[in-house]
Amino acid sequence: MNDELTLYVAAFVDELVKAGVRHTVVSPGSRSTPLAIGMAEHAEMNIHLHIDERSAAFFALGMAKAERKPVALLCTSGTAVANYWPAIVEAYYSRVPLIVLTADRPHELRDVGAPQAIDQLRIFGKYVKLFVEMALPESSDEMLRYARVMAARAAAVATIAPQGPVHLNFPLREPLVPVITEQTWQQVKAEAPACIEVTIGQKTLTDEQFRQLYEQLSCIEKGWIVCGDLDKPGFAEAVTELAETLGYPILADPLSQLRSGIHAKDWIIECYDAILKNETIAEHLLPEVVIRFGAMPVSKPLSLTLKRYPSITQIVVDGGDGWREPTYMASRMVYCEEIEFCKRLVQYDERRGMSEWAKRWRDVNELARKVLLRAKQEVSLFEGKVFIELAEVLPEQSLLFVGNSMPIRDADTFFMVNDKQIRVLANRGANGIDGVVSSALGASRVAEPLVLVIGDLSFYHDLNGLLAAKLHQLNATIIVMNNNGGGIFSFLPQANYQTHFETLFGTPTDLRFEHVVRMYDGQYYEATTWKEFRDYVQHSVHSKGLHVIELCTSREENVAKHRFLWNIVSQEIAKFLEKRGK
Repeated sequence: MNDELTLYVAAFVDELVKAGVRHTVVSPGSRSTPLAIGMAEHAEMNIHLHIDERSAAFFALGMAKAERKPVALLCTSGTAVANYWPAIVEAYYSRVPLIVLTADRPHELRDVGAPQAIDQLRIFGKYVKLFVEMALPESSDEMLRYARVMAARAAAVATIAPQGPVHLNFPLREPLVPVITEQTWQQVKAEAPACIEVTIGQKTLTDEQFRQLYEQLSCIEKGWIVCGDLDKPGFAEAVTELAETLGYPILADPLSQLRSGIHAKDWIIECYDAILKNETIAEHLLPEVVIRFGAMPVSKPLSLTLKRYPSITQIVVDGGDGWREPTYMASRMVYCEEIEFCKRLVQYDERRGMSEWAKRWRDVNELARKVLLRAKQEVSLFEGKVFIELAEVLPEQSLLFVGNSMPIRDADTFFMVNDKQIRVLANRGANGIDGVVSSALGASRVAEPLVLVIGDLSFYHDLNGLLAAKLHQLNATIIVMNNNGGGIFSFLPQANYQTHFETLFGTPTDLRFEHVVRMYDGQYYEATTWKEFRDYVQHSVHSKGLHVIELCTSREENVAKHRFLWNIVSQEIAKFLEKRGK
Protein backbone atom coordinates (compact mmCIF):
# COMPACT_ATOMS: atom_id res chain seq x y z
CA MET A 1 0.00 0.00 0.00
CA ASN A 2 1.42 3.37 -1.06
CA ASP A 3 0.56 5.29 2.13
CA GLU A 4 2.82 8.27 1.49
CA LEU A 5 1.35 8.99 -1.93
CA THR A 6 -2.22 8.27 -0.82
CA LEU A 7 -2.23 10.57 2.21
CA TYR A 8 -0.36 13.36 0.44
CA VAL A 9 -2.78 13.43 -2.49
CA ALA A 10 -5.82 13.08 -0.23
CA ALA A 11 -4.70 15.99 1.93
CA PHE A 12 -4.20 18.19 -1.13
CA VAL A 13 -7.56 17.34 -2.71
CA ASP A 14 -9.44 17.70 0.57
CA GLU A 15 -8.03 21.17 1.15
CA LEU A 16 -8.84 22.18 -2.43
CA VAL A 17 -12.46 21.28 -1.73
CA LYS A 18 -12.36 23.17 1.56
CA ALA A 19 -11.17 26.20 -0.39
CA GLY A 20 -14.34 26.08 -2.49
CA VAL A 21 -13.15 24.22 -5.60
CA ARG A 22 -15.89 21.84 -6.70
CA HIS A 23 -15.01 21.06 -10.34
CA THR A 24 -11.97 19.44 -11.94
CA VAL A 25 -11.55 18.87 -15.67
CA VAL A 26 -9.40 15.75 -16.11
CA SER A 27 -7.66 14.42 -19.20
CA PRO A 28 -6.57 10.76 -19.11
CA GLY A 29 -2.94 9.86 -18.48
CA SER A 30 -0.77 7.58 -16.37
CA ARG A 31 1.45 9.99 -14.44
CA SER A 32 -1.57 11.99 -13.22
CA THR A 33 -3.23 8.85 -11.81
CA PRO A 34 -2.80 9.74 -8.10
CA LEU A 35 -4.50 13.11 -8.40
CA ALA A 36 -7.17 11.85 -10.80
CA ILE A 37 -8.18 9.06 -8.41
CA GLY A 38 -8.00 11.42 -5.46
CA MET A 39 -10.33 13.87 -7.19
CA ALA A 40 -12.73 11.14 -8.25
CA GLU A 41 -12.88 9.62 -4.76
CA HIS A 42 -13.74 12.87 -2.98
CA ALA A 43 -17.49 13.07 -2.43
CA GLU A 44 -17.63 16.84 -3.00
CA MET A 45 -15.51 17.04 -6.14
CA ASN A 46 -17.16 16.83 -9.57
CA ILE A 47 -15.02 15.27 -12.31
CA HIS A 48 -15.40 16.26 -15.96
CA LEU A 49 -13.44 14.02 -18.34
CA HIS A 50 -12.09 15.60 -21.51
CA ILE A 51 -9.76 13.59 -23.73
CA ASP A 52 -8.03 16.44 -25.61
CA GLU A 53 -6.01 18.65 -23.26
CA ARG A 54 -6.27 21.73 -25.46
CA SER A 55 -10.04 21.52 -25.51
CA ALA A 56 -10.13 20.50 -21.85
CA ALA A 57 -8.37 23.69 -20.80
CA PHE A 58 -10.88 25.87 -22.66
CA PHE A 59 -13.72 23.78 -21.22
CA ALA A 60 -12.44 24.51 -17.71
CA LEU A 61 -12.03 28.18 -18.60
CA GLY A 62 -15.64 28.42 -19.75
CA MET A 63 -16.85 26.69 -16.62
CA ALA A 64 -14.84 29.01 -14.36
CA LYS A 65 -16.02 32.05 -16.30
CA ALA A 66 -19.68 31.05 -15.99
CA GLU A 67 -19.44 30.02 -12.33
CA ARG A 68 -17.19 32.94 -11.33
CA LYS A 69 -15.19 30.49 -9.19
CA PRO A 70 -11.90 28.60 -9.60
CA VAL A 71 -11.96 25.34 -11.55
CA ALA A 72 -9.13 22.80 -11.39
CA LEU A 73 -7.51 21.34 -14.49
CA LEU A 74 -5.49 18.11 -14.44
CA CYS A 75 -3.30 16.39 -17.03
CA THR A 76 -0.37 14.02 -17.33
CA SER A 77 3.22 14.99 -18.17
CA GLY A 78 4.81 15.90 -21.49
CA THR A 79 3.17 17.68 -24.41
CA ALA A 80 -0.20 17.27 -22.69
CA VAL A 81 0.88 20.24 -20.56
CA ALA A 82 1.86 22.31 -23.60
CA ASN A 83 -1.62 21.88 -25.03
CA TYR A 84 -2.97 23.95 -22.13
CA TRP A 85 -1.05 27.02 -23.32
CA PRO A 86 -3.71 28.85 -25.42
CA ALA A 87 -6.37 28.60 -22.70
CA ILE A 88 -3.91 29.64 -19.98
CA VAL A 89 -3.07 32.77 -21.98
CA GLU A 90 -6.78 33.53 -22.40
CA ALA A 91 -7.45 32.96 -18.70
CA TYR A 92 -4.60 35.29 -17.76
CA TYR A 93 -5.77 38.18 -19.91
CA SER A 94 -9.48 37.70 -19.25
CA ARG A 95 -8.91 37.21 -15.51
CA VAL A 96 -10.45 33.77 -15.14
CA PRO A 97 -9.44 31.69 -12.06
CA LEU A 98 -7.95 28.33 -13.06
CA ILE A 99 -5.94 25.95 -10.89
CA VAL A 100 -3.69 24.08 -13.31
CA LEU A 101 -2.37 20.78 -11.94
CA THR A 102 0.22 18.99 -14.05
CA ALA A 103 1.81 15.65 -13.27
CA ASP A 104 5.53 15.35 -14.00
CA ARG A 105 8.36 12.85 -14.01
CA PRO A 106 10.38 12.90 -10.78
CA HIS A 107 13.66 14.80 -10.89
CA GLU A 108 15.83 11.77 -11.64
CA LEU A 109 13.91 11.11 -14.90
CA ARG A 110 14.30 14.61 -16.32
CA ASP A 111 16.76 15.38 -19.13
CA VAL A 112 17.82 11.75 -19.46
CA GLY A 113 15.63 10.68 -22.37
CA ALA A 114 12.72 9.33 -20.33
CA PRO A 115 9.39 9.20 -22.23
CA GLN A 116 6.87 12.00 -21.81
CA ALA A 117 9.42 14.13 -19.99
CA ILE A 118 9.73 17.74 -21.05
CA ASP A 119 10.75 20.81 -19.07
CA GLN A 120 7.50 21.76 -17.33
CA LEU A 121 9.00 24.21 -14.85
CA ARG A 122 7.46 27.63 -15.42
CA ILE A 123 6.29 26.44 -18.81
CA PHE A 124 3.52 29.05 -18.84
CA GLY A 125 5.92 31.89 -18.05
CA LYS A 126 4.24 35.17 -17.06
CA TYR A 127 0.77 33.82 -17.89
CA VAL A 128 0.22 32.32 -14.44
CA LYS A 129 -0.02 34.30 -11.23
CA LEU A 130 1.77 31.59 -9.25
CA PHE A 131 4.00 28.62 -10.08
CA VAL A 132 4.88 25.96 -7.52
CA GLU A 133 7.07 22.90 -8.09
CA MET A 134 5.44 20.64 -5.53
CA ALA A 135 7.52 18.50 -3.18
CA LEU A 136 7.65 14.75 -3.69
CA PRO A 137 4.88 12.98 -1.73
CA GLU A 138 5.51 12.23 1.93
CA SER A 139 3.08 11.37 4.71
CA SER A 140 4.67 13.18 7.66
CA ASP A 141 2.46 15.68 9.49
CA GLU A 142 4.62 18.50 8.17
CA MET A 143 4.29 17.41 4.54
CA LEU A 144 0.56 16.77 4.78
CA ARG A 145 0.17 20.28 6.09
CA TYR A 146 2.40 21.51 3.25
CA ALA A 147 0.10 19.84 0.72
CA ARG A 148 -2.93 21.50 2.31
CA VAL A 149 -1.34 24.95 2.44
CA MET A 150 -0.36 24.75 -1.23
CA ALA A 151 -3.95 23.86 -2.16
CA ALA A 152 -5.33 26.74 -0.11
CA ARG A 153 -2.73 29.13 -1.48
CA ALA A 154 -3.45 28.14 -5.09
CA ALA A 155 -7.19 28.71 -4.68
CA ALA A 156 -6.61 32.04 -2.94
CA VAL A 157 -4.14 33.41 -5.49
CA ALA A 158 -6.40 32.38 -8.38
CA THR A 159 -9.29 34.22 -6.73
CA ILE A 160 -7.58 37.43 -5.59
CA ALA A 161 -8.17 40.34 -7.96
CA PRO A 162 -7.15 40.32 -10.66
CA GLN A 163 -8.24 36.70 -10.89
CA GLY A 164 -6.25 34.36 -13.09
CA PRO A 165 -4.57 30.97 -13.53
CA VAL A 166 -2.05 29.36 -11.17
CA HIS A 167 0.14 26.33 -11.90
CA LEU A 168 1.19 23.53 -9.55
CA ASN A 169 3.56 20.92 -11.01
CA PHE A 170 3.59 17.51 -9.25
CA PRO A 171 6.67 15.26 -9.66
CA LEU A 172 5.43 11.74 -8.96
CA ARG A 173 7.28 8.42 -8.64
CA GLU A 174 5.87 4.99 -9.37
CA PRO A 175 3.87 3.17 -8.12
CA LEU A 176 1.19 5.67 -9.08
CA VAL A 177 -2.05 4.12 -7.84
CA PRO A 178 -3.19 5.41 -4.43
CA VAL A 179 -5.49 3.33 -2.25
CA ILE A 180 -8.09 5.84 -1.08
CA THR A 181 -10.89 4.73 1.23
CA GLU A 182 -13.26 6.47 3.61
CA GLN A 183 -10.67 5.86 6.31
CA THR A 184 -8.17 7.81 4.22
CA TRP A 185 -10.32 10.94 4.36
CA GLN A 186 -10.89 10.50 8.07
CA GLN A 187 -7.18 10.06 8.66
CA VAL A 188 -6.05 13.15 6.73
CA LYS A 189 -8.74 15.25 8.42
CA ALA A 190 -7.76 13.95 11.86
CA GLU A 191 -4.08 14.64 11.29
CA ALA A 192 -4.73 18.14 9.92
CA PRO A 193 -8.10 19.20 11.34
CA ALA A 194 -7.44 22.85 10.61
CA CYS A 195 -5.31 24.40 7.96
CA ILE A 196 -4.92 28.00 6.83
CA GLU A 197 -7.92 30.24 6.20
CA VAL A 198 -7.38 32.91 3.58
CA THR A 199 -9.37 36.12 3.96
CA ILE A 200 -9.54 38.22 0.81
CA GLY A 201 -10.36 41.91 1.03
CA GLN A 202 -10.88 44.43 -1.74
CA LYS A 203 -9.03 47.49 -2.99
CA THR A 204 -10.49 50.84 -1.99
CA LEU A 205 -9.57 54.51 -1.51
CA THR A 206 -9.53 56.77 1.50
CA ASP A 207 -12.46 59.05 2.30
CA GLU A 208 -10.37 62.04 1.23
CA GLN A 209 -9.53 60.45 -2.12
CA PHE A 210 -13.20 59.76 -2.81
CA ARG A 211 -14.13 63.30 -1.83
CA GLN A 212 -11.50 64.80 -4.14
CA LEU A 213 -12.65 62.62 -7.03
CA TYR A 214 -16.26 63.62 -6.55
CA GLU A 215 -15.37 67.31 -6.37
CA GLN A 216 -13.41 66.97 -9.60
CA LEU A 217 -16.24 65.17 -11.40
CA SER A 218 -19.07 67.32 -10.05
CA CYS A 219 -17.59 70.33 -11.84
CA ILE A 220 -17.75 68.61 -15.25
CA GLU A 221 -21.06 68.28 -17.08
CA LYS A 222 -19.92 66.45 -20.20
CA GLY A 223 -18.84 62.99 -19.13
CA TRP A 224 -19.03 59.39 -20.27
CA ILE A 225 -18.99 56.25 -18.21
CA VAL A 226 -17.49 53.53 -20.44
CA CYS A 227 -18.06 49.92 -19.38
CA GLY A 228 -16.21 47.05 -21.03
CA ASP A 229 -16.13 43.36 -20.15
CA LEU A 230 -17.01 43.21 -16.45
CA ASP A 231 -19.13 40.30 -15.26
CA LYS A 232 -19.75 41.10 -11.61
CA PRO A 233 -23.12 40.72 -9.82
CA GLY A 234 -24.31 44.05 -8.47
CA PHE A 235 -22.21 46.20 -10.78
CA ALA A 236 -25.08 47.06 -13.14
CA GLU A 237 -27.16 48.56 -10.34
CA ALA A 238 -24.19 50.40 -8.83
CA VAL A 239 -22.92 51.98 -12.06
CA THR A 240 -26.36 53.06 -13.28
CA GLU A 241 -26.87 54.83 -9.96
CA LEU A 242 -23.50 56.51 -10.41
CA ALA A 243 -24.55 57.64 -13.89
CA GLU A 244 -27.68 59.22 -12.43
CA THR A 245 -25.65 60.93 -9.72
CA LEU A 246 -23.10 62.41 -12.13
CA GLY A 247 -25.43 62.88 -15.10
CA TYR A 248 -23.15 60.88 -17.41
CA PRO A 249 -24.43 58.48 -20.12
CA ILE A 250 -23.03 54.93 -20.00
CA LEU A 251 -21.45 53.57 -23.18
CA ALA A 252 -22.07 49.89 -22.48
CA ASP A 253 -20.19 47.09 -24.24
CA PRO A 254 -22.29 43.90 -24.64
CA LEU A 255 -19.95 42.11 -22.19
CA SER A 256 -20.53 44.73 -19.47
CA GLN A 257 -23.80 42.93 -18.54
CA LEU A 258 -25.55 46.32 -18.71
CA ARG A 259 -27.65 45.85 -21.83
CA SER A 260 -29.85 43.13 -20.34
CA GLY A 261 -31.49 42.84 -16.94
CA ILE A 262 -33.97 44.48 -14.61
CA HIS A 263 -31.73 47.44 -13.64
CA ALA A 264 -32.56 50.97 -14.85
CA LYS A 265 -31.46 51.64 -18.44
CA ASP A 266 -32.27 55.33 -18.89
CA TRP A 267 -28.57 56.14 -19.06
CA ILE A 268 -27.46 53.18 -21.21
CA ILE A 269 -26.05 53.96 -24.68
CA GLU A 270 -25.63 50.79 -26.73
CA CYS A 271 -25.25 52.21 -30.28
CA TYR A 272 -22.10 54.24 -29.68
CA ASP A 273 -20.03 52.12 -32.07
CA ALA A 274 -22.22 53.09 -35.04
CA ILE A 275 -22.45 56.70 -33.85
CA LEU A 276 -18.69 57.21 -33.45
CA LYS A 277 -17.78 55.75 -36.85
CA ASN A 278 -18.32 59.24 -38.28
CA GLU A 279 -15.49 61.47 -37.00
CA THR A 280 -17.41 64.70 -37.64
CA ILE A 281 -20.34 63.49 -35.55
CA ALA A 282 -17.97 62.24 -32.85
CA GLU A 283 -16.50 65.74 -32.53
CA HIS A 284 -19.95 67.12 -31.65
CA LEU A 285 -20.48 64.51 -28.95
CA LEU A 286 -17.11 64.47 -27.20
CA PRO A 287 -16.94 64.38 -23.41
CA GLU A 288 -14.56 66.29 -21.19
CA VAL A 289 -14.08 63.32 -18.88
CA VAL A 290 -14.38 59.53 -19.21
CA ILE A 291 -14.64 57.05 -16.33
CA ARG A 292 -13.83 53.60 -17.64
CA PHE A 293 -14.57 50.25 -15.99
CA GLY A 294 -13.60 46.75 -17.10
CA ALA A 295 -11.60 45.62 -20.11
CA MET A 296 -11.28 47.81 -23.19
CA PRO A 297 -14.57 47.60 -25.12
CA VAL A 298 -14.88 45.78 -28.43
CA SER A 299 -15.64 48.98 -30.38
CA LYS A 300 -12.74 50.25 -32.50
CA PRO A 301 -14.39 53.64 -33.19
CA LEU A 302 -14.58 54.21 -29.44
CA SER A 303 -10.91 53.37 -28.84
CA LEU A 304 -9.86 55.55 -31.79
CA THR A 305 -11.92 58.44 -30.43
CA LEU A 306 -10.26 58.14 -27.04
CA LYS A 307 -6.83 58.12 -28.68
CA ARG A 308 -7.61 60.96 -31.06
CA TYR A 309 -8.51 63.52 -28.40
CA PRO A 310 -5.85 63.82 -25.67
CA SER A 311 -7.78 66.68 -24.07
CA ILE A 312 -10.32 64.18 -22.71
CA THR A 313 -9.57 63.35 -19.09
CA GLN A 314 -9.64 59.56 -18.77
CA ILE A 315 -9.99 57.83 -15.41
CA VAL A 316 -9.55 54.04 -15.48
CA VAL A 317 -11.02 52.19 -12.49
CA ASP A 318 -9.68 48.68 -11.87
CA GLY A 319 -10.45 46.40 -8.95
CA GLY A 320 -7.26 44.46 -9.69
CA ASP A 321 -3.75 45.77 -10.23
CA GLY A 322 -3.63 45.44 -13.99
CA TRP A 323 -3.01 48.03 -16.69
CA ARG A 324 -5.98 47.90 -19.05
CA GLU A 325 -5.11 51.08 -20.90
CA PRO A 326 -4.03 50.55 -24.54
CA THR A 327 -4.83 54.15 -25.60
CA TYR A 328 -1.92 55.65 -23.57
CA MET A 329 -4.24 58.61 -22.93
CA ALA A 330 -5.42 57.90 -19.39
CA SER A 331 -5.00 60.73 -16.92
CA ARG A 332 -5.51 58.60 -13.83
CA MET A 333 -5.46 54.93 -12.84
CA VAL A 334 -7.68 54.20 -9.85
CA TYR A 335 -7.18 50.84 -8.15
CA CYS A 336 -10.47 50.33 -6.37
CA GLU A 337 -13.12 47.61 -6.43
CA GLU A 338 -15.62 48.78 -9.02
CA ILE A 339 -18.86 48.45 -7.05
CA GLU A 340 -17.22 50.09 -4.03
CA PHE A 341 -16.08 52.98 -6.24
CA CYS A 342 -19.60 53.60 -7.55
CA LYS A 343 -21.30 53.34 -4.17
CA ARG A 344 -18.87 55.63 -2.41
CA LEU A 345 -19.28 58.39 -4.99
CA VAL A 346 -23.06 57.96 -4.99
CA GLN A 347 -23.04 58.69 -1.25
CA TYR A 348 -22.53 62.37 -2.08
CA ASP A 349 -25.90 62.10 -3.87
CA GLU A 350 -26.21 65.53 -5.48
CA ARG A 351 -28.07 64.18 -8.49
CA ARG A 352 -28.02 66.47 -11.47
CA GLY A 353 -30.74 64.95 -13.59
CA MET A 354 -30.26 64.63 -17.32
CA SER A 355 -28.40 67.61 -18.81
CA GLU A 356 -28.99 68.85 -22.35
CA TRP A 357 -25.74 67.20 -23.37
CA ALA A 358 -26.80 63.85 -21.88
CA LYS A 359 -30.23 64.18 -23.53
CA ARG A 360 -28.50 64.78 -26.86
CA TRP A 361 -26.63 61.48 -26.41
CA ARG A 362 -29.86 59.70 -25.54
CA ASP A 363 -31.58 61.17 -28.61
CA VAL A 364 -28.82 60.23 -31.07
CA ASN A 365 -28.69 56.76 -29.53
CA GLU A 366 -32.42 56.38 -30.12
CA LEU A 367 -31.98 57.52 -33.73
CA ALA A 368 -29.17 55.02 -34.26
CA ARG A 369 -31.16 52.22 -32.63
CA LYS A 370 -34.15 52.80 -34.94
CA VAL A 371 -31.91 52.70 -38.01
CA LEU A 372 -30.05 49.56 -36.92
CA LEU A 373 -33.30 47.80 -36.07
CA ARG A 374 -34.29 48.15 -39.72
CA ALA A 375 -32.19 45.03 -40.09
CA LYS A 376 -35.16 43.21 -38.55
CA GLN A 377 -36.96 43.68 -41.88
CA GLU A 378 -34.21 41.85 -43.76
CA VAL A 379 -35.48 38.80 -45.61
CA SER A 380 -32.06 37.46 -46.55
CA LEU A 381 -29.84 35.87 -43.90
CA PHE A 382 -28.03 39.00 -42.71
CA GLU A 383 -25.64 38.10 -39.88
CA GLY A 384 -26.39 41.19 -37.79
CA LYS A 385 -30.06 40.24 -37.58
CA VAL A 386 -29.17 37.11 -35.60
CA PHE A 387 -28.67 39.17 -32.43
CA ILE A 388 -31.86 41.17 -32.93
CA GLU A 389 -33.77 37.88 -33.16
CA LEU A 390 -31.97 36.34 -30.17
CA ALA A 391 -32.83 39.30 -27.94
CA GLU A 392 -36.48 38.50 -28.64
CA VAL A 393 -36.56 34.71 -28.57
CA LEU A 394 -34.08 33.79 -25.84
CA PRO A 395 -35.75 32.90 -22.54
CA GLU A 396 -35.00 34.51 -19.19
CA GLN A 397 -31.72 33.54 -17.50
CA SER A 398 -30.10 32.58 -20.81
CA LEU A 399 -26.35 32.56 -21.24
CA LEU A 400 -25.30 33.93 -24.64
CA PHE A 401 -21.72 33.01 -25.52
CA VAL A 402 -20.32 34.97 -28.48
CA GLY A 403 -17.44 33.99 -30.73
CA ASN A 404 -14.69 36.39 -31.77
CA SER A 405 -14.14 38.18 -35.09
CA MET A 406 -17.53 39.14 -36.60
CA PRO A 407 -20.00 37.64 -34.04
CA ILE A 408 -18.79 39.79 -31.13
CA ARG A 409 -18.83 42.89 -33.33
CA ASP A 410 -22.37 42.13 -34.49
CA ALA A 411 -23.37 41.65 -30.87
CA ASP A 412 -21.89 45.07 -30.14
CA THR A 413 -23.92 46.66 -32.95
CA PHE A 414 -27.21 44.75 -32.93
CA PHE A 415 -27.77 43.35 -29.42
CA MET A 416 -29.93 46.12 -27.97
CA VAL A 417 -31.01 46.92 -24.41
CA ASN A 418 -33.73 44.64 -23.05
CA ASP A 419 -35.32 43.72 -19.75
CA LYS A 420 -34.48 40.03 -19.93
CA GLN A 421 -31.74 38.64 -17.74
CA ILE A 422 -29.43 37.49 -20.53
CA ARG A 423 -25.79 37.09 -19.58
CA VAL A 424 -23.30 37.66 -22.41
CA LEU A 425 -19.85 36.04 -22.30
CA ALA A 426 -16.93 35.80 -24.72
CA ASN A 427 -13.21 35.00 -24.73
CA ARG A 428 -11.95 38.57 -25.09
CA GLY A 429 -8.69 38.22 -23.18
CA ALA A 430 -6.54 37.35 -26.19
CA ASN A 431 -9.45 37.61 -28.67
CA GLY A 432 -8.58 34.31 -30.35
CA ILE A 433 -10.93 32.11 -32.37
CA ASP A 434 -9.51 28.93 -30.80
CA GLY A 435 -11.29 26.97 -28.09
CA VAL A 436 -14.58 28.89 -28.28
CA VAL A 437 -16.76 25.78 -28.66
CA SER A 438 -15.09 24.15 -25.65
CA SER A 439 -15.38 27.32 -23.56
CA ALA A 440 -19.07 27.63 -24.30
CA LEU A 441 -19.73 23.97 -23.52
CA GLY A 442 -17.81 24.35 -20.27
CA ALA A 443 -20.06 27.26 -19.39
CA SER A 444 -23.13 25.15 -20.22
CA ARG A 445 -22.04 22.69 -17.52
CA VAL A 446 -23.04 25.22 -14.86
CA ALA A 447 -25.46 27.56 -16.67
CA GLU A 448 -28.46 26.85 -18.92
CA PRO A 449 -29.90 27.51 -21.40
CA LEU A 450 -26.72 28.28 -23.33
CA VAL A 451 -26.55 29.62 -26.87
CA LEU A 452 -23.24 30.05 -28.69
CA VAL A 453 -23.00 32.24 -31.80
CA ILE A 454 -19.84 31.45 -33.75
CA GLY A 455 -18.32 31.80 -37.22
CA ASP A 456 -17.56 28.83 -39.43
CA LEU A 457 -13.75 29.06 -39.14
CA SER A 458 -13.87 29.28 -35.35
CA PHE A 459 -16.33 26.37 -35.24
CA TYR A 460 -14.05 24.28 -37.44
CA HIS A 461 -11.05 25.21 -35.27
CA ASP A 462 -12.60 23.50 -32.23
CA LEU A 463 -14.78 20.74 -33.62
CA ASN A 464 -13.24 18.18 -31.27
CA GLY A 465 -14.68 20.21 -28.41
CA LEU A 466 -18.10 18.83 -29.35
CA LEU A 467 -17.14 15.51 -27.76
CA ALA A 468 -17.78 17.05 -24.35
CA ALA A 469 -21.44 17.54 -25.25
CA LYS A 470 -21.74 13.84 -26.03
CA LEU A 471 -19.72 12.56 -23.05
CA HIS A 472 -21.44 14.75 -20.46
CA GLN A 473 -24.91 14.97 -22.02
CA LEU A 474 -24.70 18.75 -22.18
CA ASN A 475 -27.56 20.96 -23.28
CA ALA A 476 -26.39 23.65 -25.69
CA THR A 477 -27.46 25.45 -28.83
CA ILE A 478 -24.74 26.47 -31.29
CA ILE A 479 -25.53 28.93 -34.09
CA VAL A 480 -22.93 28.71 -36.86
CA MET A 481 -22.71 31.71 -39.19
CA ASN A 482 -21.18 30.06 -42.23
CA ASN A 483 -19.92 32.71 -44.66
CA ASN A 484 -17.31 30.28 -45.98
CA GLY A 485 -14.23 31.91 -44.54
CA GLY A 486 -12.91 34.80 -42.50
CA GLY A 487 -15.76 37.28 -42.75
CA ILE A 488 -14.08 39.98 -40.70
CA PHE A 489 -11.29 40.43 -43.26
CA SER A 490 -13.86 41.72 -45.77
CA PHE A 491 -14.19 44.80 -43.51
CA LEU A 492 -10.44 45.39 -43.28
CA PRO A 493 -7.95 47.04 -45.69
CA GLN A 494 -6.77 43.60 -46.82
CA ALA A 495 -10.03 43.31 -48.79
CA ASN A 496 -8.63 45.82 -51.30
CA TYR A 497 -5.92 43.36 -52.38
CA GLN A 498 -8.12 41.08 -54.45
CA THR A 499 -5.31 39.14 -56.11
CA HIS A 500 -4.42 37.21 -52.98
CA PHE A 501 -7.37 38.05 -50.70
CA GLU A 502 -9.22 34.74 -50.87
CA THR A 503 -6.06 32.65 -50.55
CA LEU A 504 -4.54 34.52 -47.62
CA PHE A 505 -7.49 36.03 -45.77
CA GLY A 506 -10.87 34.84 -47.05
CA THR A 507 -9.69 31.22 -46.75
CA PRO A 508 -12.87 29.50 -47.96
CA THR A 509 -13.15 25.90 -46.77
CA ASP A 510 -16.43 24.90 -48.47
CA LEU A 511 -17.39 22.95 -45.35
CA ARG A 512 -20.90 22.05 -44.24
CA PHE A 513 -21.20 20.73 -40.72
CA GLU A 514 -24.17 18.37 -40.72
CA HIS A 515 -22.22 15.11 -40.66
CA VAL A 516 -19.78 16.12 -37.92
CA VAL A 517 -22.65 17.28 -35.69
CA ARG A 518 -24.40 13.95 -36.09
CA MET A 519 -21.11 12.14 -35.32
CA TYR A 520 -21.31 13.69 -31.84
CA ASP A 521 -25.01 12.73 -31.46
CA GLY A 522 -26.12 16.33 -32.00
CA GLN A 523 -29.23 17.58 -33.77
CA TYR A 524 -28.46 19.58 -36.92
CA TYR A 525 -30.65 22.21 -38.58
CA GLU A 526 -30.03 24.45 -41.56
CA ALA A 527 -32.04 27.66 -41.31
CA THR A 528 -32.85 29.08 -44.74
CA THR A 529 -35.48 31.58 -43.53
CA TRP A 530 -35.88 33.69 -40.41
CA LYS A 531 -39.02 31.80 -39.42
CA GLU A 532 -37.03 28.57 -39.51
CA PHE A 533 -34.30 30.21 -37.48
CA ARG A 534 -36.71 31.39 -34.77
CA ASP A 535 -38.46 28.02 -34.66
CA TYR A 536 -35.17 26.11 -34.40
CA VAL A 537 -33.82 28.35 -31.62
CA GLN A 538 -37.03 28.18 -29.59
CA HIS A 539 -37.12 24.40 -29.95
CA SER A 540 -33.46 23.83 -29.13
CA VAL A 541 -33.23 26.04 -26.03
CA HIS A 542 -36.09 24.07 -24.48
CA SER A 543 -34.72 20.66 -25.50
CA LYS A 544 -32.05 18.35 -24.17
CA GLY A 545 -28.75 17.68 -25.89
CA LEU A 546 -26.60 19.42 -28.47
CA HIS A 547 -28.31 21.43 -31.22
CA VAL A 548 -26.44 23.11 -34.07
CA ILE A 549 -28.20 25.65 -36.31
CA GLU A 550 -26.28 26.61 -39.44
CA LEU A 551 -26.96 29.79 -41.44
CA CYS A 552 -25.19 30.08 -44.78
CA THR A 553 -24.53 33.73 -45.50
CA SER A 554 -22.73 35.85 -48.09
CA ARG A 555 -19.63 37.77 -47.05
CA GLU A 556 -20.10 40.37 -49.79
CA GLU A 557 -23.76 41.02 -48.96
CA ASN A 558 -22.93 41.13 -45.26
CA VAL A 559 -20.35 43.89 -45.74
CA ALA A 560 -22.66 45.90 -47.99
CA LYS A 561 -25.59 45.77 -45.56
CA HIS A 562 -23.45 46.70 -42.57
CA ARG A 563 -22.03 49.72 -44.38
CA PHE A 564 -25.43 50.76 -45.69
CA LEU A 565 -26.87 50.83 -42.15
CA TRP A 566 -23.83 52.64 -40.73
CA ASN A 567 -24.13 55.30 -43.43
CA ILE A 568 -27.83 55.81 -42.69
CA VAL A 569 -27.01 56.19 -38.98
CA SER A 570 -24.49 58.92 -39.80
CA GLN A 571 -26.91 60.71 -42.13
CA GLU A 572 -29.79 60.69 -39.65
CA ILE A 573 -27.62 61.93 -36.77
CA ALA A 574 -26.06 64.63 -38.95
CA LYS A 575 -29.55 65.93 -39.83
CA PHE A 576 -30.53 65.84 -36.16
CA LEU A 577 -27.45 67.78 -35.04
CA GLU A 578 -27.86 70.31 -37.84
CA LYS A 579 -31.47 70.90 -36.83
CA ARG A 580 -30.31 71.45 -33.25
CA GLY A 581 -27.68 73.88 -34.48
CA LYS A 582 -24.83 71.85 -33.01
